[in-house]
Amino acid sequence: MIPIRDTQPSNCVPVVTYILMGTNLLVFTLQMQIGLNNEAFFYSYGLVPAKYTVHEMSKYFSIGNQLFSILSYMFLHGGFLHFIGNMWTLYIFGDNVEEHFGSMRFLGFYLICGIISGLFHFFVNPISMVPTIGASGAIAGVMGAYFLLYPKSRILTLIPIIIIPWFVEIPAFIFLGLWFLIQFLNAAGSGAGSGIAWWAHIGGFIAGLVLVRLNKKLPETGIKHKISHFTAKKRSPKLQMVVTSGRPDSPDLYGNIEITSIEAIAGTKKMVTIPWGFYKPLYRVKIPPGVKPGTRLRLSGMGKSVPDGIKGDMYLTVKVKNAF
Repeated sequence: MIPIRDTQPSNCVPVVTYILMGTNLLVFTLQMQIGLNNEAFFYSYGLVPAKYTVHEMSKYFSIGNQLFSILSYMFLHGGFLHFIGNMWTLYIFGDNVEEHFGSMRFLGFYLICGIISGLFHFFVNPISMVPTIGASGAIAGVMGAYFLLYPKSRILTLIPIIIIPWFVEIPAFIFLGLWFLIQFLNAAGSGAGSGIAWWAHIGGFIAGLVLVRLNKKLPETGIKHKISHFTAKKRSPKLQMVVTSGRPDSPDLYGNIEITSIEAIAGTKKMVTIPWGFYKPLYRVKIPPGVKPGTRLRLSGMGKSVPDGIKGDMYLTVKVKNAF
């Protein structure tokens, strides 16, 4: 299963998510310069359990290196597909989780998930001499948080069937639940020398679940609100899905469309998709300058059809989100 996008909107620019992606890109570029198969580099900066438990190996590494490796391993990748897969997953799920935590707490959350995932792998494979690298454990924590926070969001997923691509929207709790189950089954069926740290994925996911719960008990510092003042998106999504409702005795339909305060002042144009059974036709909607919250936009002839051939109208109520 390959996630393509999620349907959970985000109102803030995910600054930390982009910084983490940029940092991983810089490190990966460095790796390409020194060679992606440089084992000495992986043993120096990857997480190798034997560096801590086997004297014959640990004597070659300083305490500083051993401590730093618990952090540095999550910024290394073994190849292009490994790197792209991790960054794409972080891009899809990171923005919403960052918006929930706030930028500063999200940074701490991400790093702690990565550290816990590494420790989880360490305790399951305490004498392994295989270097563990990659952001997968930290990103698994992001996925665990998303699982709790947005279970009803839908994930557009590519499922390749031989050579035929099949796209399907899967509820987030099912997609992420299946992902976790696959990690567990692979971990249970693989040995300590496996090339993929399945237990690190499991540990990261569980860490994400726990840290979401713990975060609710922490007092608010006000930093999240101050930073969100600068990271708030100035524009709402260009394409929006409108779920309509109506009355049995009327051909008219009603729905909502969301814009930001800046768009309300200046006016904007949106594309809306309205599900009709298996079809999702697109419509252009022009929102005039100076529109007020609660204003209803009338889309003539886009309501239900009645037996005499006359079609009702569709009314979209404008919802304004404060982007200042």
